[in-house]
Amino acid sequence: MLKTTLRTMLAASMIAAGTLASVAADYSLRATANSNENDEDYDGLVVFKNYVEAASNGAIEVELFIGTQLCSKGAECLQGVADGSIDIYISTSGGASGIFPYVQVLDLPYLLRDDRIAEDVLQGDFVRTLRQMALDDSDGSIRLMTIGNTGGWRNFANTKRRVAQPKDMEGLKIRTVVADLPQELVKALGASPTPIPWPELFTSFQTGVVEGSKNGITDIMGMKFPDAGLQYVTLDGHAYMGALWWMNNAKFMGMPDNLKRVVVDGFAQLQQATFASPKRKSIKAYEEFVAGGGDLYVPTTEQKAMFKASAAPVYDWFKGNIKNGPAIFDSLVSEAAKSEEKIDGGAMMDIK
Repeated sequence: MLKTTLRTMLAASMIAAGTLASVAADYSLRATANSNENDEDYDGLVVFKNYVEAASNGAIEVELFIGTQLCSKGAECLQGVADGSIDIYISTSGGASGIFPYVQVLDLPYLLRDDRIAEDVLQGDFVRTLRQMALDDSDGSIRLMTIGNTGGWRNFANTKRRVAQPKDMEGLKIRTVVADLPQELVKALGASPTPIPWPELFTSFQTGVVEGSKNGITDIMGMKFPDAGLQYVTLDGHAYMGALWWMNNAKFMGMPDNLKRVVVDGFAQLQQATFASPKRKSIKAYEEFVAGGGDLYVPTTEQKAMFKASAAPVYDWFKGNIKNGPAIFDSLVSEAAKSEEKIDGGAMMDIK
């Protein structure tokens, strides 16, 4: 009886799959990520594709282009989204900051306390505020669909010593990208920002051109930076590595409401996948780092407060120099406070 039921279920699923394959899609979405199949972005896109094609009964087809087949840099890819040659694209805040500078609010340090707070904030009104800003600034062509994660949290790492509090950062040459905000942060903590291209970072650690960086552990281990002397990681969690998922607004708005909802729900599924993926992948990375002799340090609550206090000038810089800076800063801070109150209140009830 059980075997018969299983055969029946298998036959039904095969028929359904054949039916979906034989029906021409009403909408085709070209989605690209400038990464590879080991990346969280790819994990999210696979979940998105599977959900959207199934939930739309084949009315929506999702084509995945992983790497640089369609475009190679943030500005180029976002232009593709604007003109409709690309339907969906994922960027970091740095990749989109040239067009939408206020997305760098995600790089402001110590505003999101932990994963639960960050994930709650990124499912609410803060994202809608960013979406409207981007629509206004792109003449209604580029729509922010959701914000996921790509690599966990940025932490300080270096070749010289354990960093337990801000004074331990003094004098260290820290690699940054060529952007004002991360350089302002490094200077506020007493270190020296040193812009270095990513492909040159391994050699730069070896030669002492730089002595530290601000990266996630999976990037550190993936690039084998400990082999170049990077032996100290401080889990200060100063920035959540947000992944901004953009879509051509005309393509989205041209769909009937029922299919818009499928796409929105698909991005929610994608978001959950990218929230989970770095947590799983980081476990092995941390184990490998420590097994190789790496020093892993978690600041105390008091020490983390010291880091946040030292970084305060960066908030003023952001609000004074970035278009829409005050508005998006206030939105993030306000939503983070609401999330902390909600989650901490729930936790107090759960431990009783």
